[in-house]
Amino acid sequence: MGKPGSLSSQTRVAILLHGGLLGEHGKTGLGLLRYGPFPVVAVVDREQAGGSLVHLTGIAKAIPIVASVAEALAYRPEVLVIGIAPSGGQLPQAWREELRQALQAGLSLVNGLHTPLAEDPQLRQWLQPGAWIWDIRREPPNLSVGKALARTLPCKRVLTVGTDMSVGKMSASLELHRASLRRGLRSRFLATGQTGILISGEGIPLDAVRVDYASGAVEQLVLRYGSDHDILHLEGQGSLLNPASTATLPLLRGSQPTHLILVHRAGQTHIKGMDYVPIPPLSKVIELYEQVAMAAGAFAPVPVVGIALNTFGWEEEAALEQIRQVQAETGRPCTDVVRFGADPLLEAILAAG
Repeated sequence: MGKPGSLSSQTRVAILLHGGLLGEHGKTGLGLLRYGPFPVVAVVDREQAGGSLVHLTGIAKAIPIVASVAEALAYRPEVLVIGIAPSGGQLPQAWREELRQALQAGLSLVNGLHTPLAEDPQLRQWLQPGAWIWDIRREPPNLSVGKALARTLPCKRVLTVGTDMSVGKMSASLELHRASLRRGLRSRFLATGQTGILISGEGIPLDAVRVDYASGAVEQLVLRYGSDHDILHLEGQGSLLNPASTATLPLLRGSQPTHLILVHRAGQTHIKGMDYVPIPPLSKVIELYEQVAMAAGAFAPVPVVGIALNTFGWEEEAALEQIRQVQAETGRPCTDVVRFGADPLLEAILAAG
């Protein structure tokens, strides 16, 4: 099977996603279903078992949805990925039976939770020879503090920033990366969260890095690839507007971006779960991000060149009207990159120099 993290384009994957296909904590699993480079042979979600993936999520893949890991084993997976992030990032006790069945059947386990599992004595007892457990949320070694060194790189560095958490920053960065490759640009997607790491094969789990070293971790990642690429697409995290978020500022400082793309969920007016925290007009949010990125002149000016609008759940004509309204309000190009493609935003990036 290989070592932890050795997922290839041929690795057969099952995704543990109980309640996550339509719930608010299934972002990892849904991201893998849409962008994962490996074949997903089964989705485990007891609430949606027997349903149609395309009908439930809009992801046009004929992947069976089953009620348990025991049922998923019939599809011969090699790896089980925990694709849901429960509140607090802890492993629900009820899932241990599912993990036992997977590990005793010889599967390896990919764990994106904050709870480390690789050293769990019980899980190791169930682990079969040749299989492994990969805890993605581990701080990388040999980190140092940020020093704004990325600004010396010749490449474009495009960072997605958001009006809230979980609005589609990773999807926007991935779609921009794909559009860049189609243009013949030497492009790279730089993952900063567990889902992006699984999709791209490497990156940094930013929310597992001690805050003093967070910008340094981003800087280290950007410096690794900046000299060999025309454009880097950095997966954004969090939001300056969300009081629970601490990840956005280290991304701004560590990557020293040349361009920003603002990501927003159509129709959202308040921070999710905090109706006492309003989302200001997008023109004001743009001003905020540009001012914070520049830090009163300590760093180079960084424009928000476009808006990636998440219109999931909106009928097409209503979605297009939302896009038109945002373009009129902000004076910047806007599109839903998943539904309509990222080319208008890439054009804006390239036109901005």
